Amino acid sequence: MEKVFKVLIFTDLDGSLLNRDTFKFDEIKDYLKQIISKGNYIIPNSSKTEKEILEFNNELGSSLPYISENGAAINGLDLLNPNLPKELILSREKDDILNIFKNIVPLSLQHKCKWLSEMNTANQSLIFGLYDKKLKMALDRRYTVPFIFNGNKNEKNQLSKIIKKDGLTLQEGGRVINLSDRINKAKALRVFVRFYKKYHKNVKTIAVGDNYNDLDMLKTSDFPCLVFNDKFTLDEIPINNLIVTNKPSPEGWADVIKMALVKINKN
Repeated sequence: MEKVFKVLIFTDLDGSLLNRDTFKFDEIKDYLKQIISKGNYIIPNSSKTEKEILEFNNELGSSLPYISENGAAINGLDLLNPNLPKELILSREKDDILNIFKNIVPLSLQHKCKWLSEMNTANQSLIFGLYDKKLKMALDRRYTVPFIFNGNKNEKNQLSKIIKKDGLTLQEGGRVINLSDRINKAKALRVFVRFYKKYHKNVKTIAVGDNYNDLDMLKTSDFPCLVFNDKFTLDEIPINNLIVTNKPSPEGWADVIKMALVKINKN
């Protein structure tokens, strides 16, 4: 008897599913709905905040489970099965994280960290590429603290080593660095799948990303997918069976998902 797999599609948003500059996805909106209508699940796994992802859900017109702030919180497992929890928190609160940072990091390195919360609105908008309501949603964070680092690579590596000793990490995305707890998108993916497998054993996972903070998530999935990003070359990404496209988002997202679904149907 042929196995029937449930397909969980974990996806980054900015630059992967959403256009890197406009944050739109109109070109693939119908395709997303088609995927969902066939019983597959799309799970945003993003550095975005809860409010931003709920806004994405609203624009799509679907209630999707999601992982926010680089793996800090999982929401909506109960949408997949009513016996599963509505929310799982994997991170400490941002105030606790920031207090630890300020107590252990030398002032010389702290001064090279420019917190977005302390910038004026014009600079915040310039960095995020967002305005008004969307900017406020991006800054409304519970578990991560976005900043710009004005030091060199060696200083950034030094900072990363210092905070790692106390269970903190730097999550580097396309626009900012996020000071975070010891979390990431891959860990949240594993927790999500572990809970889901309590009720559905035959699961295949697809993960889609476009940036450095997505690579661990891609490595954790059954079918890792990379959407075009001119920041790095494939030689820098040692991931087996990587599915790639030379198309940018959002069309590139549809491109890799179609290839991944074909592979799943063949297995």
